[in-house]
This record gives sequence, structure tokens and C-alpha cells, in this order.
Amino acid sequence: MTTTPGTGTGTDARTAVLGRVRDALALATKPDVPVERTYRTGRTLPDAERLELFVDRLVDYKATVVTCTADTTALTLARVLAERGVRTVGVPVGLDPSWLGAFDGTVREDAADVPAPRLDALDGVVTASAVSCAETGTIFLDGSPGQGRRALSLVPDLHVCVVDLSTVEAGVPEALARLVPERPTTMISGPSATSDIELERVEGVHGPRTLDVVIRTDV
Repeated sequence: MTTTPGTGTGTDARTAVLGRVRDALALATKPDVPVERTYRTGRTLPDAERLELFVDRLVDYKATVVTCTADTTALTLARVLAERGVRTVGVPVGLDPSWLGAFDGTVREDAADVPAPRLDALDGVVTASAVSCAETGTIFLDGSPGQGRRALSLVPDLHVCVVDLSTVEAGVPEALARLVPERPTTMISGPSATSDIELERVEGVHGPRTLDVVIRTDV
């Protein structure tokens, strides 16, 4: 069979593909269409119920949970770190220094010029948090001074995260409403984990193998 150059099924397919590209570009240049955001918001729970739900979800995700008061934060963190055998702990520059006042090991402040692989030499890291969701057991970090850069909470094998009960919201919409959209957000739901094809759970693949959550209940 003789085919004239520039004709035939090859040309037809090319024309169809280019036509779809043109249609997509035309759609992309249309003015933004307002989207109605009718999320369920405004849900609240009493402190005791919110704490119970949050702890239940964290434990279900295999996180270890400890509660304390504001004035026992330093002693609680020192005990948690000692139980994990931590001798060198990393912290973001803006973390409240009094929180580690009872820790007798080495505290290293993170810096942007520290290569991420070097963070693996730390025994663990302590950070604050921005907001949390009781319903899903999710902790949100937004890169604020007390939370640091994303690598700091992802590279070390142990992450000890301090959460104030006052920052724990009942649901996801309520939690998201407290975040600044322009800030980098890291969402943590238990230790890093994944499952292989046989559904065998493997922890520590994409982040810390161990997550300890210290909840301050009187702030």
C-alpha cells in the first residue's frame, strides 16, 4: 500500500493530539471559577474529650504519648529523652530553651547550612508544633522558629514533638483554618511507615521510626 507523505493515520493522530492540547490551553486561560467552600467548620469538644480522642488516635498510629503541665515540660522531656537513650539532640533555633533545661546531654541548634545527611548523626530531635487535629491524630508543623525546617523533623530517627492542648482542634477544617497557607506544612500522623505488597508494615522509611508526643495540658 502506498501512502502519500503527510497523510494517513499518523497525521490523523498528530492532529488529534494537537487539538487536545489547544483545547486544554484554551480551558487554562479561562477566568477562575469561584468554588464554593462549604466545609463543616466550628466543631468543638471539651478539653478532656479532645485530649482523649487525640491520644487515642496517636496511640493507634503507634506513637508514644506523654502528658505534662507547662511547669513540668523540662523534666518530662528529660525523662523521655533519657528513656530513648538520647545523648545528642537537635533543636530548631526558635525552640524555647527552658524546655531542655533538665536535659544533661548535648543540644545542637539546627541551621540552614547544615547538610541534611548530617542530621542523621543526631540521636533525636525535639520540636514544637503549630496545630493538631484530634479526629485524625495529625500534627501540623509549619516551619515556624520553634519547629524548624522540614529536614530536621524527617531525617533523625526519633522525633519528640511538643503539643499544647490549646492548639488541638476537633477536626481537619478547624485545624487547617489555623494555618497560614503560605507557610510550608508538614503533616505527621504517627511514625513514618509504609507497607509492602504483602501488607507488612515497615516503619522509618520516609521519616522518623519513632514519634514521641508530649502534650502540655494546662496552657
